[in-house]
Amino acid sequence: MKSFINVEDLGPLDKAMAEAFEIKNDRYKYQHLGKNKTLMMIFFNNSLRTRLSTQKAAMNLGMNVIVLDVNAGAWKLETERGVIMDGDKSEHLLEAIPVMGCYCDMIGVRSFAGLTDREYDYAETVLQQFIKYSGKPVFAMETATVHPLQAFADLITIEEYKKVERPKVVLTWAPHCRALPQAVPNSFAQWMNAADVDFVITHPEGYELDPKFVGNARVEYDQKKAFEGADFIYAKNWSNPGVTNPADYGKITSKDMSWTVDTEHMSWTNDGKFMHCLPVRRGLIVTDDVIESKNSIVIPEAANREISCSVVIKRMLEAL
Repeated sequence: MKSFINVEDLGPLDKAMAEAFEIKNDRYKYQHLGKNKTLMMIFFNNSLRTRLSTQKAAMNLGMNVIVLDVNAGAWKLETERGVIMDGDKSEHLLEAIPVMGCYCDMIGVRSFAGLTDREYDYAETVLQQFIKYSGKPVFAMETATVHPLQAFADLITIEEYKKVERPKVVLTWAPHCRALPQAVPNSFAQWMNAADVDFVITHPEGYELDPKFVGNARVEYDQKKAFEGADFIYAKNWSNPGVTNPADYGKITSKDMSWTVDTEHMSWTNDGKFMHCLPVRRGLIVTDDVIESKNSIVIPEAANREISCSVVIKRMLEAL
């Protein structure tokens, strides 16, 4: 596996899931694979779970790890072609990337959407430059449009907690005070479509995700109807994807607080489990009583980030 961006990069999903539980049983079983190998983690944006879980996974596999926060201690990087670099950016990504590749065997990249230019974001411009110019295997640690390590961990968590063979899983939009990317909901939708679940997406009208991620999911604009009989509720805000109106891309076009997941919302479900990728804004996305309830599985979900990343890095090490 030379790159990891989408669910199809893993190949057969059942084999990847079996591998995940094998690694969860013995996290150091494949430690020999990473001996004398180095992972470089590049962060253009903040991180807690991604940084900690990815570094831990690499260490479990015997790797050395270099972490570079581009915004703290590195030269400011220019990402656009054809510009006159007379501002505060001292180095171009096109020189920086191959230099980074000289010092490692594998690269993880975290670079969020700018939310101003949909075409630029959805072309995954920054990530694709790493894939093209680094000369090393590259995996996504959340990009402009996807967060596959999170979605893989979400699926592992659902598999662990499901009570029926084919559970009903609902991705619900919830309000937020800031404009957030669509990466997490995009990947969650993509992975749920690939899994054997009854998948529903619910959000206010105008917040439709890109059709290539929605896939075969049922879209329901009535949140209560969507929640009925659900086994898992995955709450997440996203800014307007600009699908129905390109001018709205990256904007907050709804702050409807009736979409906040509270006890009444969860009462519509089939004793459903509450999920969120974290960090979460309490009182906006979810109320305290729901996220602190026995049905909240946000912590085990976060813990599974180590497992999903271990599978991905293992596969890449095997291909070196």
